[in-house]
Amino acid sequence: MDLNADLGEGFGTWRLGDDDALLDLVTSANVACGFHAGDAPTMRRICAAAVDRGVAVGAQVGYRDLAGFGRRRIDYDLAELRDELIYQIAALDGFCRVAGSSVAYVKPHGALYNTAMVDEGQASAVVASIVDYNPALPVLCLPGSALARLAAAAGLRVVAEGYVDRAYREDGTLVPRREPGALLSTVDAMVAQALHLASSRSVESLCVHGDTPDAVAVAGHVRALLIGAGYSVAPFAPM
Repeated sequence: MDLNADLGEGFGTWRLGDDDALLDLVTSANVACGFHAGDAPTMRRICAAAVDRGVAVGAQVGYRDLAGFGRRRIDYDLAELRDELIYQIAALDGFCRVAGSSVAYVKPHGALYNTAMVDEGQASAVVASIVDYNPALPVLCLPGSALARLAAAAGLRVVAEGYVDRAYREDGTLVPRREPGALLSTVDAMVAQALHLASSRSVESLCVHGDTPDAVAVAGHVRALLIGAGYSVAPFAPM
C-alpha cells in the first residue's frame, strides 16, 4: 500500500504544512508545480529531499490559481489546459532530474481533480497532457471517475486513490469542501477510514492532505496501522 501526501504547497516566504516531517512518513509525494501553489526553489528542495528518502515524486498539477489555491473551478479552453498541465509536469520533472530521478506519476489537484471526476472534457485534457509528455506515467485519481475511465481507455496506468481525511458520499464521490462534514475532524476517524479503505482493497494509495490539521500525526498513525496490519508500505510507481 502506498501512502501519499500533498507537499511543496508553500510559495515565496509563505509555508504550508511540515514537508520534511511528512517526507519521513509517506512513500509518494504529490508536489505542487507552481500554478496552484509552489515555486521553483520549493520544487527543487522537495524533489531533492524526496529522492534522498526514497520517496516517489508525482506532479500535482492544477489550475493557474495561486490566489484560490487551485480550489476554484475554471472553465478552460481544453487545448490550453492540456498545455498548461504539460508545462507543470515538465517543470517538476526538471527538478527531479537535477536530484537524480524523474517524475513518477501525475495527480490533479483541488478543483481540477474534482472536475475531472465528472467532466469528460477536462478529464480528457489531463489524459492528453500525460499521453503527450510521457504515456508511461501513471495517473493517481479517484476510482470510478471520468478521469480513471478515460485514462484507462488511453492505455495509461490508473492508480486508485482513497482519502484518509475526507468524507465520502454513498456513491463513492467526495463530499465537497463547501459542505458541512467534508473533512473528518479527528485523528481516530481518519485512521479508521484508512483501515477501511485498505481492507476493502479498492485502492492502491492512501492520501493525507498536507494542510490537514495534525497531518504529520495522522500520517504516522496510518503508516503504523498499515504496517501493523501486515501491509507493505511502498511507492506504487518506480522512482
